[in-house]
Amino acid sequence: MLRRELPLGETRGRIIRFSQGRIAPGVNRTPLMEESFWGAEVQPLCWWHDEPVGLLIENQPDDDWPDGRAWLAELPESWFPLISTVLQVAEWSRNHRFCGRCGASTRRVDTEFAMHCDSCGHRNYPRISPCIITLVTHGEDLLLARSPRFPPGRYSTLAGFIEPGESAEQALHREVYEEVGLTIGRMRYVRSQAWPFPHSLMLGYLVEAASRRICIDGHEIEDAAWFSPRRLPQLPPPYSISRELIELHLAEVRDGR
Repeated sequence: MLRRELPLGETRGRIIRFSQGRIAPGVNRTPLMEESFWGAEVQPLCWWHDEPVGLLIENQPDDDWPDGRAWLAELPESWFPLISTVLQVAEWSRNHRFCGRCGASTRRVDTEFAMHCDSCGHRNYPRISPCIITLVTHGEDLLLARSPRFPPGRYSTLAGFIEPGESAEQALHREVYEEVGLTIGRMRYVRSQAWPFPHSLMLGYLVEAASRRICIDGHEIEDAAWFSPRRLPQLPPPYSISRELIELHLAEVRDGR
């Protein structure tokens, strides 16, 4: 569905309108506008079902523009790559109008996602921040935790950024110990997911805890507990890799694996 190739040289196509984390409603309850001519302000983005798609960043959203999470919750899973690309490219473009090295204004490069500084030659590309995200288990039980930023009652898996010079496996051990005081044994990589809030690449794992004694950090985590597969709290949304890890474990418990 999504072809990651810039539609260079195209003068018309579909447009997605973005402003301050929100995307304008388009045709048939999707974010795609009717086909129209593109001005110089349109950022060529990708191909969607063989149609060129461009991004138009505006100053002020209307009140009825849903945010990125609302679009992901409403649209089928097949739309996730397009929405994720829109959110990340738009935020990068908005945040890098000036050079991080010398402070001069930058200009958009036509042939790739890049902002170039003619003053010092520095070229900036969209930022991707690798993170680990993991469901910790002990037998059938799941360790789920909540951040102070979560909606009331919601619990989720553990996650954290990979630090400079650190491998994903080292980050797993460190983050789990820092957040809930547990050491882990066997680990299994599941898959990755681009997470556009704002620019993460989530590397998803299932890991087994060496014990059940929890000691939360009290800062990033305000509560954590072991949950039975038969008695679960409010879970993260279905489009998240966090929910996928949870559902994978629950399916394996049901299958007796």
